[in-house]
Amino acid sequence: MPRIRCRYVDCVFLEDGYCGAAAVEIDPDEGCLTYSHIDDVPAEEEWDEEDLEEMWEEEDEDLYRNEDEEEENWMEDEEEI
Repeated sequence: MPRIRCRYVDCVFLEDGYCGAAAVEIDPDEGCLTYSHIDDVPAEEEWDEEDLEEMWEEEDEDLYRNEDEEEENWMEDEEEI
């Protein structure tokens, strides 16, 4: 998949110096038509501290669950040898 280096430092699609948009439109005269200035993005809904903590806890649980499954699979592979 080709990557497009982006020179706009204030674009919402900028990811480590490359464009992260799913599709890019470029006009030879006007430049990137996909460019969207960071301030032009509508504000997202406000999150309560409780909502954030709940989301983080769920992510942590998923992370630990995946680590435990990987460890079990690794141990099963060792026993087969």
